[in-house]
Amino acid sequence: MKKLDKVLSVLLIVLMLSCVAMTVFAVDTSLIDNVTATNTAADGQFARIGSVIVSYITTAAMILSVVLIAVLGIKYMMGSLEEKAEYKKSLVPLLVGAALVFGASALAKIIIALVTSFSNTTP
Repeated sequence: MKKLDKVLSVLLIVLMLSCVAMTVFAVDTSLIDNVTATNTAADGQFARIGSVIVSYITTAAMILSVVLIAVLGIKYMMGSLEEKAEYKKSLVPLLVGAALVFGASALAKIIIALVTSFSNTTP
């Protein structure tokens, strides 16, 4: 059973990496022309507001995760063996959550940059 889990995990990782590397060659230029034709001041304002919100969320998550990791680290150093095992269990979800928040904010920044670049191009 463990071998099957390892094989499935490796296959899923390969599938995810191959999906990231795929290139789409189909482009409908009429959609791009319509997007650039409707470029208004609201597009730039949307990008600015989005980037400010993402930076606030990233900063807050960074501060919170550093504080929580530091507190758990100190508790880990001072705790007994049973407490150390308990702190390890609580540290894993914290690290996964921090990775998700930073990954989501990085993805949001990429999307905002793409939207801004498409709205600022002229035909």
